[in-house]
Amino acid sequence: MFEASRICRCVICHDYGDRGDYDAADRGVIDNVEEFGWSVVGVPADEQGPGWAYTIGRWHSRGEPELAMFGLDLRVMQSCSNILGHRDGLADGQTHDDVVDGYPVHLRTIESGWYRAFFGHGIWFYRRPPVPFLQVVWPDREGAFPWDTGELAQPHLWLTPGEHIQGTWTQDV
Repeated sequence: MFEASRICRCVICHDYGDRGDYDAADRGVIDNVEEFGWSVVGVPADEQGPGWAYTIGRWHSRGEPELAMFGLDLRVMQSCSNILGHRDGLADGQTHDDVVDGYPVHLRTIESGWYRAFFGHGIWFYRRPPVPFLQVVWPDREGAFPWDTGELAQPHLWLTPGEHIQGTWTQDV
């Protein structure tokens, strides 16, 4: 097992003096990380745009990047995050064929300029970016990925915020 305490400054490894202030969501994340090694936070779609899901705790428990997925049904993204969450050695550029039924997914490193817009609970947990995140990128029904089509059903977080096309995903950056 990874020794997170050597490099991890999360709320489990370090007492920041605010443990009495944790709400039910905070406590749920901590409990999941302690029991399963990570938690999957889901941000539901709303009138401003599509939802997303991301892990918290893989860096703490395994020394592995956190994962994020965007623009699909929340339950699908949480399931995919849990499937990949069990794997070691996840890295930028990898393809995994057994995560979404019948479709491959690609992993791309997320630029840290996006963290505040999308991973607030992760920043709370770790208390400092940049903990590495990988975006789980899915193809459209024809098997084309966003870099093939330019579609924005999911953000292109491997780009810096300044390089990204303005739209739904750039509102909070």
